[in-house]
Amino acid sequence: MINPQKVLRQFTLTAAATVLCAGAALAASAASEAQARYRQEMADCNQMTSKSAMVTCKKEANNALAEAKRGRLTSAPADQYQQNALQRCNAHQGDDRTACEARMGAEGKVEGSVESGGVLRESETLIPAQ
Repeated sequence: MINPQKVLRQFTLTAAATVLCAGAALAASAASEAQARYRQEMADCNQMTSKSAMVTCKKEANNALAEAKRGRLTSAPADQYQQNALQRCNAHQGDDRTACEARMGAEGKVEGSVESGGVLRESETLIPAQ
């Protein structure tokens, strides 16, 4: 004779084990991805010619790996990055602030990269002769 309580308990235990295994698999996958990213970052760091840049790069790669292991390494939504960029313009007033916001937007010329050491944003404002 089938005991409903026994069946329910077995089903519950099986479901719990499945959830635990899936969670462990996801954690292992995330850890594996973090390790792969770390190895790639360290390889990139080793290609740097500047000793100080290499040291900084390796330190950042180690810090990123540690944060990934803690589950605290996340990416912000794209609009958050745009808001952060515009907040940098709060240090300026008037026309300077308007020009800063234009540079942070799609206007102007952008050169460089974070990897190369910085991003240079340039815009031109024509001022009529008086």
